[in-house]
Amino acid sequence: MSLEVIEAQTGDKPTATILIMHGLGADGRDFLPIAEQLNLSSVGHVRFLFPSAPSIPVTINGGYVMPAWYDLLGADLVSRQDEAGLRKSQADIEALIAHETSRGIPASRIVVAGFSQGCAMALMTGLRHGERLAGIAGLSGYLPLADKTAGERSAANQDVPIFLAHGSYDGVVVLPRASATRDALTAMGYPVEWHEYPMEHSVCPQEIVDLEKWLLKVLA
Repeated sequence: MSLEVIEAQTGDKPTATILIMHGLGADGRDFLPIAEQLNLSSVGHVRFLFPSAPSIPVTINGGYVMPAWYDLLGADLVSRQDEAGLRKSQADIEALIAHETSRGIPASRIVVAGFSQGCAMALMTGLRHGERLAGIAGLSGYLPLADKTAGERSAANQDVPIFLAHGSYDGVVVLPRASATRDALTAMGYPVEWHEYPMEHSVCPQEIVDLEKWLLKVLA
């Protein structure tokens, strides 16, 4: 595997894995505190994986080198996209999923999740994965390469549960971008659970509560 990964387990014999990808400029440590707030004891022991994106020059930030799953070429996020970078990170995340299945966690017990750029990668990878996953959770993000999703998505995950959450006042990934993602996924037949909160580009306590309820459902 080419990514650095932090692992955390709620017990010695995990029966499920939650893979959480951070946002632009953060690293694998970013969501450790949030994962610690989740009480998933009723579904058994859980392994959390927190990969760190490689550091690359980011165009929208003047070429400044920072952890990023792909380059950002414009503020609107979608008119010009770093397709090569997206697909490279997709392959890296697929390698993490394959490693989990080799350790005895079936794809049907794996959730891919992420925040902002991490949300984009969770959707990018999860919708194309060749085996049925337990679910996809996207926080404060959007669907990348949306015009190619219908043609590239996996039949195995055509009914995968999707959790989408967003802030009403998000100035980074604006709400219309997120609602367009919700509508596109719904139009393709995915069961999307949508949540909107009075916050900016962040995570709020009620969101963690709602995510926990959804995780307990898809991993039951």
